Amino acid sequence: MADAAYSLAPKPEGATGVLVLSDGHVVWGRGFGHIGEAVGEVCFNTSMTGYQEVMTDPSYAGQIVTFTFPHIGNVGVNEEDLESKVDGAVGCIVREDVTPSSSFRAAGEYGQWLADKGKVGLSGIDTRALTRRIRKLGAPNAVMAHDPEGNFDIPALLKRAQDWPGLEGMDLAKLVSRHIQEGWEGSVWTLGQGYGRSPHDARPHVVAIDYGAKDNIFRNLVKAGARVTVVPAEATLETILALEPAGVFLSNGPGDPAATGKYAVPVIQALLERDMPVFGICLGHQMLGLAAGAKTAKMFQGHRGANHPVKRLGDGVVEITSMNHGFAVDNQTLPENVEETHVSLFDGTNCGIAIKGKRAFGVQYHPEASPGPQDSFYLFEKFVGILG
Repeated sequence: MADAAYSLAPKPEGATGVLVLSDGHVVWGRGFGHIGEAVGEVCFNTSMTGYQEVMTDPSYAGQIVTFTFPHIGNVGVNEEDLESKVDGAVGCIVREDVTPSSSFRAAGEYGQWLADKGKVGLSGIDTRALTRRIRKLGAPNAVMAHDPEGNFDIPALLKRAQDWPGLEGMDLAKLVSRHIQEGWEGSVWTLGQGYGRSPHDARPHVVAIDYGAKDNIFRNLVKAGARVTVVPAEATLETILALEPAGVFLSNGPGDPAATGKYAVPVIQALLERDMPVFGICLGHQMLGLAAGAKTAKMFQGHRGANHPVKRLGDGVVEITSMNHGFAVDNQTLPENVEETHVSLFDGTNCGIAIKGKRAFGVQYHPEASPGPQDSFYLFEKFVGILG
């Protein structure tokens, strides 16, 4: 069947890039960025802006991002829009060829930046058709390759795609997490001034567990009035308590929450037993759900983009949110002591919980935006507001 699939997609003249799905489906295009191969799960992101922030979000580790917006890379890149220094997405798929940068903030070109970061790009793709395929058949494993000479061993690429185990069961958090403890110094960005500095006044101390965090999370905690210390994903309870936190933040991150939960959940449960204020987002939200007794599950296609509507069940308010997740807390498994606070208006999946009798809550989406709307900044203020 695989042979038939690529016989239906003969290599067109001038093709320097290819995407080979694990089911044998082949998509040809024009390669840019890093020359080589990348393997991962193919997903789609509906954001219209912020491609550099998307590509440097550690939550995309092990994933190939298909951008549904056709013009990607046209405002170049700069050092200010990086969300992390660790690996994020392994590659990207776009509709139009990347044009020279047109922004006064640009310090470099997107294609060269991808090459420097070791990330493969593929342009000239019908991203609408690929997105529809993902929506119908689910997010596939695949290999993308870039060779300026257009030489590709399709059977070998197919085998690599089929041999890749997939994200389910993978603990990627410890691979993208910081490995040392550090005090966070930055604050939010202002045009013409760059990033501010964290004030050194008396502020409630938040220990943030880094499962693959975006930097803008820590900046927003500072903006909301906290002092932040960041610790690795595998930080022990003793390490966290020794820092004398007023509260603990659980960050976003990649991979299967059940795999990360093997070492993260016991720590969170011990914090909850001590009535420590806890706030989690994305993977951190899923860790909190597991710690409370719920289960998580792999989603069919996931949620990724900066325009996802979420309903706040307490008052019916709808927030437009930024999301990036392929797993979710199963709201059918929430125990009696856990209240569902938010749901997706796209598919009804869980987007928020609060643990009754505890100062602990989490949301599935990214209230720090970057990219995305800022409807949900109130959550950082809510968390800082409950710190003793």
